Amino acid sequence: MFLIRLHSRNSLTLFLSLGIIALAACSSAPKNQGEIYDLRRRAETRLDQGNKQADQGNFETALVFLDEAFQFAVLADDPSLRVRTNLSHSNVLFSLERRDEAVLGWNEALGEAEQMRNQELMAISRIHINRGKLLSTNGKAEAQSIREEVSRDLTLIKSDQLYVAFAWMVVGLAEKELGQYAQAEATMRRSLNIHEKARNNELAAYDWYLIASFRSLSGNYTGARQALETAINYDRRVENSWGLANDWRAMGDVHKKAGDIDASRAAYTRAAEIFRALGHEAAADETLSRID
Repeated sequence: MFLIRLHSRNSLTLFLSLGIIALAACSSAPKNQGEIYDLRRRAETRLDQGNKQADQGNFETALVFLDEAFQFAVLADDPSLRVRTNLSHSNVLFSLERRDEAVLGWNEALGEAEQMRNQELMAISRIHINRGKLLSTNGKAEAQSIREEVSRDLTLIKSDQLYVAFAWMVVGLAEKELGQYAQAEATMRRSLNIHEKARNNELAAYDWYLIASFRSLSGNYTGARQALETAINYDRRVENSWGLANDWRAMGDVHKKAGDIDASRAAYTRAAEIFRALGHEAAADETLSRID
């Protein structure tokens, strides 16, 4: 079903039957356009679609696209695509709390990258593994070593700026765990700069969401609200309902910390409405439970 299409040469049989001299035919015939890598193109398309769905919180849909991406990568026997689709697939599993499966997938990706001796993909795989460690444990125990390891691996990423941005995000999260909130924001702005240049509004919104959390932890509630307002504006541009629900819930948390109970209640209610409209009843109920 899935075949690499080739542009065929003009039929030699046709040339002979018309009595055309070979040299004349060569001078006038269309040139061979080479191979069209249809399997790879399909894999890249599904990978991009899966990542976008994951950025919008549509994790089950993302898994469908990423499963297809991996199938095409296997059919094309493309090691790089196998690694990258496995990493994204495992990220979604991690978001769905299927953490053991996610860790297994990240390590499989690392193993394949090691077989390729591809230093860049090895670095990217290790960064994913370290992000999982940071979010799964008491980050302070490992945050310093993770920050150092990811900073080293970051220098090996040359081909894809979105992976560079991802690495900066992990460094920023490690700095947050270390209580270095101003440094974490400065680091996150490196990620933000890449996403804004790429016009990736979902990821730019997430950068601002994280910046808001750093500011909130440092007690800068006004700055946190401003960052969340920016995140909301970015998510509205692309109708990222999942992002908007999380932005408003975080806004409720910030208002609550700042002692503005009425504003907190309004933000939580708005977030719950969006979660419920998305069909995430549990998230909606949990959000409303935060109202004093």
